[in-house]
Amino acid sequence: MIPLWSDEQRKARIFEAGKTDQRNHFERDRDRILYSSAFHRLAGVTQIVRAGEEEVFHTRQQHTIKVAQVGRRLAQRCIHDYADEAAHLGVDAEVVEAACLAHDLGHPPFGHVGEQVLDELTRTSGDPNGFEGNAQTFRIVTRLGVRFEECPGLDLTRATLAACLKYPWLRNETEEDKKSKWSAYKDDEVAFKFARDLHPGDQKTAEAALMDWADDIAYSVHDLEDFHRCGAIPWGQVFEDGNGKQIVSRAYKKWHGAPRNGETLLADAFTRLKEDIFLGTYEPLIRETYRGTREQRLQLRNLTSQLIGHFIKAASLNKEGPPVTIAQDEEVEVLILKQITRDYIISNPSLAAQQVGQRRVLTELHKVLLEASEKGFPNFLPVKLQHIWEMCAGAIPRFVADSIASLTEKEALALHARLYGIQSGSVLDPIIR
Repeated sequence: MIPLWSDEQRKARIFEAGKTDQRNHFERDRDRILYSSAFHRLAGVTQIVRAGEEEVFHTRQQHTIKVAQVGRRLAQRCIHDYADEAAHLGVDAEVVEAACLAHDLGHPPFGHVGEQVLDELTRTSGDPNGFEGNAQTFRIVTRLGVRFEECPGLDLTRATLAACLKYPWLRNETEEDKKSKWSAYKDDEVAFKFARDLHPGDQKTAEAALMDWADDIAYSVHDLEDFHRCGAIPWGQVFEDGNGKQIVSRAYKKWHGAPRNGETLLADAFTRLKEDIFLGTYEPLIRETYRGTREQRLQLRNLTSQLIGHFIKAASLNKEGPPVTIAQDEEVEVLILKQITRDYIISNPSLAAQQVGQRRVLTELHKVLLEASEKGFPNFLPVKLQHIWEMCAGAIPRFVADSIASLTEKEALALHARLYGIQSGSVLDPIIR
């Protein structure tokens, strides 16, 4: 069977910037992302709990590193077990890892709360494209990233750009699936068309689908690990009679495109996780208060390893239809694990209270930047953001969104405090470096 796209088509770059060396094309992509300032910034961005709150919690960068590791192993296994399909579809472990490293570059300060706020504010200030973390990721790697004198962005290959497109379409208010999640702004349509040139329609490439599943695996496992360590998940309560039904019911409501028998599938998945894993093999770990003993740490590491290996084996490649299929049992188990995080962590009143404050900070910061930008590049912003002003060419709402999204949470809080006179700071402290 003829491959969907040739090696030359996969390796093509818009600008062909940079020199070749001992690395292949996709290795260079991976390294460009890893060494970008956008990747470095993720160490100061929320995963679920505010970055810097406690060392036990993953930052967005730590999450990303683990997604990349899972994605690479997932791709390697698929290439080994489905060699013909991998050759036909175009599956390279370097591309999958590169896309995993890039997948959260566009997340603004304060995670999904920041994403929602910036979308609302960008649209109300005049740009109907709004804001979306995935679209911002694509914008960073194709336009905002700084790597070469002769071109904007990181000049990644077509294969890697396509693998970054988790939702391979532009925003479309007339279609339900395309108005809340999308992977490129209208402003970046030229690069989007280059990436998707050989894949008409809305189907993700195989490498993008593997990146997406790797993200689901890492999110569902590592966040639960964090909150187990700090005692935030009452496992005895989770597995009490009756609570499973509530978890299943809420997971079903969140399941986009759920089948008619979705609740039954979720209930069965809950039972498997409860009886075969949590209260089966790892009941002592779940029943005891976590104190960090050597035995508890060993058991927790074995638990996460078992779950990750279990989910990695659930992926298969196909020459026809969707390029990647995830076995239904494992797909639904991940939905249950995500729902446990939502129920016991994300809905926590303490976290909700933090998010109220984060919304206010971003809203007020946006207001100041928007007003100041009407007269030109704001003189209180660092030179670092000057190139974004030039890139946006007078599109003020987009400039403001790009600028705020480029900040770490510490930078956003410090800039807001200084601009609103909450803390004067020092004239020798530039805040944003």
